[in-house]
Amino acid sequence: MNLIEPGYVRTMAAYNAAMNKRLYDAAARLPDAERRKDRGAFFHSLFGTLNHLLWADHVWMARFDGWERPTVLQKDSASLFAEFDALRAAREDADRRIIDWASRVSADWTNGPLTWHSNTTNAEMTLPAGYAVMHFFNHQTHHRGQAHALVTAAGEDTGGTDLLGMVPPIS
Repeated sequence: MNLIEPGYVRTMAAYNAAMNKRLYDAAARLPDAERRKDRGAFFHSLFGTLNHLLWADHVWMARFDGWERPTVLQKDSASLFAEFDALRAAREDADRRIIDWASRVSADWTNGPLTWHSNTTNAEMTLPAGYAVMHFFNHQTHHRGQAHALVTAAGEDTGGTDLLGMVPPIS
């Protein structure tokens, strides 16, 4: 079953990078204490949420494109980086690499199986690659929404967030 096409992957990779830039620009305007303030989110703070999101992107990209897996476990993902500037640089690098990977994704790959060992379930998993990619982008959007709410609560604005107003379809 063909769940997604390569154009979806490329469009979502571009949207991911554009939204991350807006989110990090807004976060950079906040004092560090505001970024680290526990605001009751699942990963407590904006900083923790941004760390977890980058951690998860690296985990999935290890499965999709052979990236090195993070050395910290999921339960410690909110502390992947200790400093905001280092986190931001790593986010920008990851977004460039995700766009590069997306440019190489083929319909054959998205329609094929993806097998990996899940540390969360401690089991081998096999799913259609396209379904795993859908989860990857959905996870980004979910946690970026949380981060957006945290930035807004801290008094900053990212500007518009709608896909339709930010990124044209990419084939």
